[in-house]
Amino acid sequence: MKLIVRPCARPLTGRRQPPGDKSISHRLAILGGLAAGQSTITGYLQSADTLATLAAIEQLGARVEREQDEIRIHGGLGPIERASLDLGNSGTGVRLLAGALAGRSELFGAELVLTGDASLSSRPMARIIDPLDSMGAEISARDGRLPLRIRPRPLRAVRYRPKMASAQVKSAVLLAGLVAEGETVLVEPGPSRDHTERLLPALGVDVQRVGDEIRLRGGQALSGGRFHVPGDLSSAAFLLAAGLLVPGSDIEVDNVGLNPSRDGVLRIFAAMQGRVDRAAASTVGDEPVGQLRARGSTLRGVSIPPDWVPLAIDEFPIVMALAAAADGTTRISGAEELRVKESDRLAVMCRQLLRLGVDLEETPDGALIHGGTVEGGVVDSCGDHRIAMSLAVLGLVARGPVTICNAQWIRTSYPGFADDLAALGAELEWQEE
Repeated sequence: MKLIVRPCARPLTGRRQPPGDKSISHRLAILGGLAAGQSTITGYLQSADTLATLAAIEQLGARVEREQDEIRIHGGLGPIERASLDLGNSGTGVRLLAGALAGRSELFGAELVLTGDASLSSRPMARIIDPLDSMGAEISARDGRLPLRIRPRPLRAVRYRPKMASAQVKSAVLLAGLVAEGETVLVEPGPSRDHTERLLPALGVDVQRVGDEIRLRGGQALSGGRFHVPGDLSSAAFLLAAGLLVPGSDIEVDNVGLNPSRDGVLRIFAAMQGRVDRAAASTVGDEPVGQLRARGSTLRGVSIPPDWVPLAIDEFPIVMALAAAADGTTRISGAEELRVKESDRLAVMCRQLLRLGVDLEETPDGALIHGGTVEGGVVDSCGDHRIAMSLAVLGLVARGPVTICNAQWIRTSYPGFADDLAALGAELEWQEE
């Protein structure tokens, strides 16, 4: 499907609520499947990625009931002899499940195969295979890529320091540590999303943080409960960016998760002199939640510190889109991890921005983007949902219509994206390829 975006003739105004947080939804599906009893989840993200994780948990033996905005998971896995779990495009789903399943005693003797689509099958899995292997897991993959083959078996606790800050690696190790013998210690090389550490205590698990170490004793039981998923800041970022870009706009976004380990994009917006205000902060579970308001701003280019990168790793496509329309040069460095996301996001975004007449230079670990005028044109998401949405937002201020090919990938994380933009006053149209 193609999404055609026309330049805005008037300011965008209104109030929207983003879909449920993708990272938290994945984690609650997995933890609910492992936990004893029932887990009731409201606000669960209904997207292709998170539904694939939920389907995998069902396939492993958990019972899932769906009723309007509520999902009930009756935990408990097995008994099964073998299962092939298709996680679609979900890197979070496949990596967290690998850690969660590697040592589950109820699955001993089973053969599990984790697969995904072509994009996911090109992404590196050695980063989780290595620590799980050191814990005694029987896990293998050809050339470090999917499919992953796992035969659950007893695990031993380890002290592990990843080569880079990664919430997925950290979470895979901690989930494996739940059933490992001894105390698992994860040493963080830098900050990363901490949703797993925030959720585990709510299911009865004692997790300790001491400096840069996260400690978890094996053998702790998980118990179900009631959970609410706040709105996804990564999805809200697209609406906020639209509000910043289009002159005179005033957009409010409600029920947004404001976890400090995710707020790098808000720091970048502020550094670019974007007017984004926070209000009505509260706590849901252990997650801070609030309202954000974005107003039309004169954006400036900025040098983004490398230590901000892990705190905004999923938002760099929209940051690059803002940089293309900002005054001055934006420098991105230390962002080589973007090359192994759903696409090589550095290369793909640079290539698409060039199609829209943007002056830029791609570097091995980032880009120099010289902002200014953005032309209309035809671009391609290259199968990446965040690139599709970023280019759509940029199209709001282009000098002519922007057509995004392969825009159907938006359903991976934000199925209602185009409808929400239209409700704020944008002109968009879906067409068959």
